[in-house]
Amino acid sequence: MCPHSPSCPSADAKDREAARTVAAHPEQGWSLLCNGVVLFEDTGELLPDGVAIAPHRPTDLASSAA
Repeated sequence: MCPHSPSCPSADAKDREAARTVAAHPEQGWSLLCNGVVLFEDTGELLPDGVAIAPHRPTDLASSAA
């Protein structure tokens, strides 16, 4: 499905955000990745199967680990 070499990570992979951007709309705050994931500027995601991933900024991870 992915025409890139090496292939982009799938939408269910942990590193799914590493897929290449195929459409960017910074004025609207989102980008479509090669694997079908919609990535929002607040780090939230919408997966191709409709699952929403809440924003997960690095500062959120640091505060929850403390």
